[in-house]
Amino acid sequence: MSTGTGADSAPGHTSTPSIAAPAGRNSMFSSLRIRNYRLFAAGQAVSNTGTWMQRIAQDWLVLSLTGSASAVGITIALQFLPMLVFGLYGGVLADRLPKRPLLLATQGAMGLTGIALAVLTLAGHVQVWHVYLAAFLLGLVTVLDNPARQTFVSEMVGPAQVANAVSLNSANFQSARLVGPAIAGVLITAVGSGWAFLLNGLSFAAPIAGLLMMRTRELHPVTPQPRAKGQLREGLRYVAGRPELIWPIVLVGFIGTFGFNFPIWLSAFVGDVFHGDAGTYGLFNTLIAAGSLVGALLAARRGRARLRVLVTAAVLFSALLLVTAFAPSFWLFAVLLVPVGIFGLTVNVVANSSVQMATDPEMRGRVMALFMMVFTGGTPVGAPLVGWITDTYGARLGMAAGGLVSLAAAIGVAVVLSRVGNLRLSVNRHGIAFVPAARTDRARALVTAA
Repeated sequence: MSTGTGADSAPGHTSTPSIAAPAGRNSMFSSLRIRNYRLFAAGQAVSNTGTWMQRIAQDWLVLSLTGSASAVGITIALQFLPMLVFGLYGGVLADRLPKRPLLLATQGAMGLTGIALAVLTLAGHVQVWHVYLAAFLLGLVTVLDNPARQTFVSEMVGPAQVANAVSLNSANFQSARLVGPAIAGVLITAVGSGWAFLLNGLSFAAPIAGLLMMRTRELHPVTPQPRAKGQLREGLRYVAGRPELIWPIVLVGFIGTFGFNFPIWLSAFVGDVFHGDAGTYGLFNTLIAAGSLVGALLAARRGRARLRVLVTAAVLFSALLLVTAFAPSFWLFAVLLVPVGIFGLTVNVVANSSVQMATDPEMRGRVMALFMMVFTGGTPVGAPLVGWITDTYGARLGMAAGGLVSLAAAIGVAVVLSRVGNLRLSVNRHGIAFVPAARTDRARALVTAA
C-alpha cells in the first residue's frame, strides 16, 4: 500500500500487529504546530461544545415529552439511520469532491438544523416528531460531513501527523463534552432546552470561519477521484481483502451498536434508579467525557496504534460496563463512568487512526465512510433494542446486555486476529498480546523435552 506504514499492521506478520507513525517530531500536541489544523481545531472546539449541548437538551426534551427511554432510543436511531443506509455513498462522494468546500456546506447545514429546532422549542410548538425529524435531517448531513471531515485531517497535517491529529480531534470532542453537558444542564434548568438548540446552531459559525481562513497552499490535497462505475464495490473489496482493516471495523461496529448507548442508559439511571434531574444527567455525561479526554490524550502521546491495544481496550471497556451496571451506590456508579470513558475512547481512537493509516489516500473516503457507517450506523438497530431492554427489564440489565455483547465481540475478534495472523493470544499481568505461534510451540517442545 502507498501509505507504507499500514502494511506493518497486517496480522499475517509474525510480530505484534501495529500501525506506526512515520518518523518525525511527535509530541502530545505536535499537530497544533500546523496553522491550518489549529484553525480547524479551534472551530471544532466551539461547534463540538454546541453539539454536546444539543445532544443533552435533545435527549432530555424527548424524555420530558414522552417519559420513555425507548423514545430516546428512537431519536438516536433516526439520527444515525441515514449513515446506515447511505454511509457508503457518502464515502464515494467524499473521494470525488474537494473536502474544504464540502465541509463548508455541511457545517452550514448542520447549524441550520439547530436553529430550526430552537425556533420551534422557544415558540412553544415543539412536538416529539419535530425532534425526530431534526435528528433525521442532521443524520443526512452527517453522511457527507463525517467521511469528509475524517479524511480532511490528513490533508491538513500530512501523513506524519495523522495519528496525533486523530487523537487530538477526539480530545477536542471530549473536552467539549466536559463543557457542553454542564452548560446544557444549567440552561435547561434555568430557561429551557430551546436556548441550548439556538447556541448550537450559532456555534457552527466558528468552524466555517476557520475553514475560510485556511491557507490552501499549505494543504496536502488528495486528487479527487473521477466519477466511475463500481467505486462503491471497489471500496468494499478493498476492505474485505485486508484483515488489518476489516477486523477493527467489525469490532467497533459491535461496540458502537451495543456498547455506546449512554443516552439511553444514563437517562434511565437518572430517572429510575437514582431519581435525579437534568443536572444529574449532565454530571454523568461530564464524568464519561473526563475519562474520554484522558483516553484521547494518552492515545495522542502514544503516537501509534496497535491492534493489541485495541483488543485490550475493548475487553476492559466491556467488562467495565458490566461492573458499572450493577454498582450499588450513586457515587460508585459515577466514579466508574470515568474509566468507562477512558477505554471506550481508546477503542474509537486506536481503531480510527489504525484504519486511516493503513488505507491508501485515494480510498480513504470510502474506507472511513464504512468505518463510521458500522460504528454509528448500527445505532438504528442497537438503540431501539437496548431501549426496549432498558424499559422492560430496567437500566441495570440494559447496560449489562450491552456490555455482554461488546465483550463477546472483543473476544471473538481477538481469536480471529490470532488465527489469521498465525498468532496466539497471550493474557498476563502486562495485559493482552499476540504471540507468534511458532515461538509458543518451541517453548512447549522444550518443556516436554525437559
